[in-house]
Amino acid sequence: MLKQTPLHNLHLELGAKMVPFAGYQMPLHYSNGTLHEHLHCRSHAGFFDISHMGQCLILGEDAVFELGQLIPGDIAVLKPGQQKYTVLTNNDGGIMDDIIITRIESGVMLVVNAACKDKVFKYLYSHLSGRCCFNELTSQALFALQGPAAVSIMQKFSAQAAKLSFMQACGTTIDGIKCNISRCGYTGEDGFEISVGNAYAEQFARLLLAEADVEAIGLAARDTLRLEAGLCLYDHEINESITLVEAGLKYLLKKNHHQFPGADKILAQLQHGSEKIRTGLLVEGKIPVRDGCEIYGSDGLVVGHVTSGGFSPSLGRPIAMALLARSALGKGNMLYALVRDHKITVTVTPLPFIPHRYYKKIEPTQQSEASDKDDAGLTDIAENSN
Repeated sequence: MLKQTPLHNLHLELGAKMVPFAGYQMPLHYSNGTLHEHLHCRSHAGFFDISHMGQCLILGEDAVFELGQLIPGDIAVLKPGQQKYTVLTNNDGGIMDDIIITRIESGVMLVVNAACKDKVFKYLYSHLSGRCCFNELTSQALFALQGPAAVSIMQKFSAQAAKLSFMQACGTTIDGIKCNISRCGYTGEDGFEISVGNAYAEQFARLLLAEADVEAIGLAARDTLRLEAGLCLYDHEINESITLVEAGLKYLLKKNHHQFPGADKILAQLQHGSEKIRTGLLVEGKIPVRDGCEIYGSDGLVVGHVTSGGFSPSLGRPIAMALLARSALGKGNMLYALVRDHKITVTVTPLPFIPHRYYKKIEPTQQSEASDKDDAGLTDIAENSN
């Protein structure tokens, strides 16, 4: 039976078309449609229910060290209230999941993908020692507020959260509701992700949706937004047979880190290059090329395949991401795809398609102030979960 998020009834009230996704009933789009929702998020602010994603805590003095042995990045440098995007790798160098880690005083908080959370939580539980305490946060809902108006809206409710820089987090209280807020998201826009207790989820959602600039956004626009931003989707650009080098995520590697699973293969690819790598494609004409579509070189030989593709509302044309052979990766290189017997020209282009608009600058005095406050707020959720 499909699960429901705490906002299920609200989605129905808002006219959502509900579809199965990662074991949940989720809104695909609302009455205004995907195109409207996409452009509204780019110009104003969108509200996303992402409560199907997994949230957990890893607590204890060894939490940071032990989790650090399972990822290619460095989380020991994080201070409480700072975040890092990274991946969990398997022994063959493939990606088990991409995750967000938030440092808190008593350990770390993680957000993982909905389709992966069962296997990831089982993996973490089995690979962490008894010196760490693993808690799945099943009583927490998760929302995203994304778009150029997000910060002005957040300013009305929490000046503390509005001061955050990209990949920073804090604990605060809004309308009497305790919540953890991070300045991040997966649309390429500035924005926030907000974790609140299930019991207060609808109250909090209605508070944001009452703002004139905010509209509810479904899964379909969430996907077109992240595609334009050139961001990976699990089981498309990344999976357990694709390495982070092939996925174009080599910036996640900590220099001289050799102890994480699959390090030998990943470091060899980093040194010698991988046979394939993720890139962007601009598609000529009006017919989109979808995931799984093979890409051909001028000699008629297959050089890779599309991992995600569709119509870009912002650009008014089809775009795609693909895993291509290194030999086909020259910027401006013209290749082609076959869709229903149509030969469609595609051109290799750098990612992202739409420039990211993350807010990354913050005054040192503000950063210090935010960090001081974040510690207490982010620790509260850890204490209350035991």
